[in-house]
Amino acid sequence: MGHGHTHGHGHHHHHGHDHSHDAAAALPAAFDPAVPDEALTPEQQSRRTLLRRAGLLGAGLAAASVVAPAAAAAAPASAASSAPASGGRRSNGFLWLSGDHHIHTQYSSDGKYRVVDQVRQGAKHGMDWLVITDHGSTTHAKIGVDKVNPDIRAARAAYEDTLVFQGLEWNIPGAEHGTVFVHPGSNEVSVLKQFETDYDGSVKNASDSTPANEALAVAGLNFLAEQVQRRKVKDALMLANHPARRGVDSPHEIRNWRDAGRGRQIAIGFEGAPGHQAAGLPAPMGPGRARGIYDNNPSANSFAGYPLESYRTWGGFDWMTATVGGLWDSLLAEGKPWWITANSDSHQVYADTAARGTGGNFETDGRYADPVYGGQIDIAQGDYWPGQYSRTHVGADGFSYAAVMEGIRAGRIWVDHGQLLSALDVRVSGGHRWATLGGALHVRKGTDVTLTVDVAMAGGPNWAGFVPKLARVDVIQGDVTGPVADKDTFSAPTAKVVKSYEVNKSSGAVRLTYDLGRVDRPVYVRLRGTDGNRGAVGAMGAAVDPAGPAIDVVGDADPWRDLWFYSNPVWVLPS
Repeated sequence: MGHGHTHGHGHHHHHGHDHSHDAAAALPAAFDPAVPDEALTPEQQSRRTLLRRAGLLGAGLAAASVVAPAAAAAAPASAASSAPASGGRRSNGFLWLSGDHHIHTQYSSDGKYRVVDQVRQGAKHGMDWLVITDHGSTTHAKIGVDKVNPDIRAARAAYEDTLVFQGLEWNIPGAEHGTVFVHPGSNEVSVLKQFETDYDGSVKNASDSTPANEALAVAGLNFLAEQVQRRKVKDALMLANHPARRGVDSPHEIRNWRDAGRGRQIAIGFEGAPGHQAAGLPAPMGPGRARGIYDNNPSANSFAGYPLESYRTWGGFDWMTATVGGLWDSLLAEGKPWWITANSDSHQVYADTAARGTGGNFETDGRYADPVYGGQIDIAQGDYWPGQYSRTHVGADGFSYAAVMEGIRAGRIWVDHGQLLSALDVRVSGGHRWATLGGALHVRKGTDVTLTVDVAMAGGPNWAGFVPKLARVDVIQGDVTGPVADKDTFSAPTAKVVKSYEVNKSSGAVRLTYDLGRVDRPVYVRLRGTDGNRGAVGAMGAAVDPAGPAIDVVGDADPWRDLWFYSNPVWVLPS
């Protein structure tokens, strides 16, 4: 399968991946208790405050967001606040780093902010890593991809506690958009520039859903894999953005992207939850549109099999992810990695006072003039800053660019909205072995297998000023049935909610356990949780999903009143 899997001796392996990466850097200052508060910058102080509110930074703790996957399995998540310092990580543990891979700047035709503005705000809201993804276009390919790089390098120097990747938002030929980013290095600009010039759907006039355009998308992913194999860049990743928004990402295209790369997978997932979440705030205090700007209808390029409800979000999440037994589950049932994320898609921020700068010409300059602040608060915009509402948490083996990319590639990811949780630790164990998110547990047939989940509640107020309460956690399980005969399959009949736990807590921690029994066939499990404010029977019926997310109402979908978290899966593979 190529998934990470773990063995009883406590080492974590990921086969089929490139392990050559930069050495892990020292802990960010906000994480390091040896650095006194008065020595921190305002952004670092803000991050430390977030960690303390969550109960994750206390006296003697070196790595606030380290969750030990195996050795500390007997300790609840709250034990992190009293753990001894251990040089930035626990034994066999991961550093859980929050980030956002979908962010726009003044180098996008619909953007406004400087790179440093987005990075400063991301750091303020607890982001450890960010990807700058200005829109692919002829102007960006000729000018912007070069000119944004010095700004990114300057932001890296100014905010050493935040990893800032250069990427772009790819107009996928024949489909929607996708994040493409590479490991920083001397060739990051040249590789992205050639990729955009040769394979961007807007640049190549290849937007329609045709076989030739679909083939061009696969060729682009193969190009990126070749750049990694030739060591032009250390790594490259692609994640599809807002995949169901216009219905143009067909199931067979997603599978073709996943299987591209000539032995090195580049396309590894999609946004489980899109950005533009503030767009659902009802008027007159908000834009009065749809969460994620998911207010579309089918077009000539849309996949005809998708139902009308797929063009809306469900509890803020994309229909492909939110539907138990739907498209995401059909991909997982094949036993191949495909992960979810959650991002801001930040262009124009709700309740900000900035206005786009005047002067200059975007087409000739490749960017807009710097924004001007001090005007009226703008409540007509639909975006949040990175980390203000949406977060993607990645389990990394250190604080470095390579470690974040490897963690994303491995699927050690969980996502949340509105700071619903402060930490999540998931382990599946049996036969003296264990695996965590994105991994596979290999056991003998008939082995007793147990899922253990440690959840640390929010513990403090979010940006909206309240402390979120976790009402319920659901365990979702499905069979691994192998490759599909029809690549346009988007259902998985065996996937269903197998257990729900009432939690109803906003502080402290809780441990949940679920007994999978004696496993004699390959399965996967994944998690979902909610604040309990909205819910509905899932699309596949009450026997599959009795209390899933409800469809979001266009014009009346306050994102802060409907919070969810989702995790990536863990496989159990008996033999």
